[in-house]
Amino acid sequence: MSDQWWFCLKHMRVEGEKGCPNKDRLGPYESKEAAEHALQTASERNEAWRKQDKEWDDD
Repeated sequence: MSDQWWFCLKHMRVEGEKGCPNKDRLGPYESKEAAEHALQTASERNEAWRKQDKEWDDD
C-alpha cells in the first residue's frame, strides 16, 4: 500500500490509495494527519490566493 492519503469529498473521510475516484478527492497528502486537515488547508490556500488577487487588482 502507498504511503499517500486522500480526503474523500463524497464520504468526508480520509482514504488510502484504493478509495473513491480522484475526481471526488483532495490529495494526495504525505500523511493521514495532513489528509484529515485537507478542507482547512484548502480554505487557507484559497484565502491566501484571494488576498494575492486583491493585491494584484489594486496595483
